[in-house]
Amino acid sequence: MAYRNLVVLTGAGISAESGVPTFRASDGLWMGHRIEDVATPEAFARDPTQVQDFYNQRRRQLASVVPNAAHIALAELAAHCQGEFLLVTQNVDDLHDRAHAAVTPAPGFDLIHMHGELLKARCTVSGAVCDWPGDLTVGEPSPHHPRGTLRPHIVWFGEIPLQMERIEAALSACDLFLSIGTSGAVWPAAGFVEIARAAGAQTVEFDLAPTSGSHRFDLGLYGPATQTLPPYLETLRP
Repeated sequence: MAYRNLVVLTGAGISAESGVPTFRASDGLWMGHRIEDVATPEAFARDPTQVQDFYNQRRRQLASVVPNAAHIALAELAAHCQGEFLLVTQNVDDLHDRAHAAVTPAPGFDLIHMHGELLKARCTVSGAVCDWPGDLTVGEPSPHHPRGTLRPHIVWFGEIPLQMERIEAALSACDLFLSIGTSGAVWPAAGFVEIARAAGAQTVEFDLAPTSGSHRFDLGLYGPATQTLPPYLETLRP
């Protein structure tokens, strides 16, 4: 079957194969911190130094990692897709961006970082976003508003993920949905497969092992994404 409208969701598992720490350990801590201390608006208001330092560390780590075969395979598919192709990532790293920078995506391709991006900063007053590859200091003046400062461009717990209307519209029109390296436990992304199923799409899960939501997928391909994803995507190439 030739699929014309493809939506792909990627999570921490695809970046972990490049050496990006998943940060959230089995005990629920992120790099030794409680989520409530580094990943909520309340944490930023209470202790901005700790929050900025946490994301500064994550930002610096990006220099030591590169896109892997799974990122590259998705970029190569984007260069040859003949329909609509939306890649939605929960990851805040830039590995997808770097992989796609090496190719020229077809006109129907789009990439959305639904949880924000480490290498960008956001004005606390205007909400405007700018590139920011270096460290952010507490009280960093915003170039977008005289009273604004800059915060990480990260969607924290309690905040609404980015471009949800665009994502849901694409899911409602897709005929193929792929979930790669994500547990399917964090909402609203956990509900994407149901929107795609309601649209009549074929649904495929890629992960190291079946997730708690694996029963909602038509097909599961399990193992490292660098090994399972490239041969599957090759079958979609025109």
